[in-house]
Amino acid sequence: MQISSRFTIALHIFTCVNTFKDDYKVTSDFLAGSINTNPVIIRKILTQLKNAGLITVARGTGGITVNRPLSEITFYDVYQAIDPVENGDLFHFHEAPNPECPVGRNIHRLLDEKLKEIQNSMENKMKEYTLADLHVGMQEILAEES
Repeated sequence: MQISSRFTIALHIFTCVNTFKDDYKVTSDFLAGSINTNPVIIRKILTQLKNAGLITVARGTGGITVNRPLSEITFYDVYQAIDPVENGDLFHFHEAPNPECPVGRNIHRLLDEKLKEIQNSMENKMKEYTLADLHVGMQEILAEES
């Protein structure tokens, strides 16, 4: 199990947009330079964030606007926009365990509830952090560096 790097790239995007919005035109090329990845990947993630209603992207002249206050966008919101889990389940269970084996026959009874609790715990923790936390942290880091 691993959440894709698209999630952390999306958080990087939001941090860049907020940090540089007053000084630069934040475009996919600008973001790709900060993230050190291909602008095509950035545009795909921007499309996902836009489709989720988290941002607005101005075509042509460029520019990204965050649609809600940073304190109202949680890491979970970004996670849902970027890496939605298949069928609502974070853990993909192996297909068709052997019903003739006592372990195979009962593995779902042993694990299903535990795995769901783990997923719920992770998702609830993600709901505790917002983009405002990134903004505050970035301001503290920049103050230390100056």
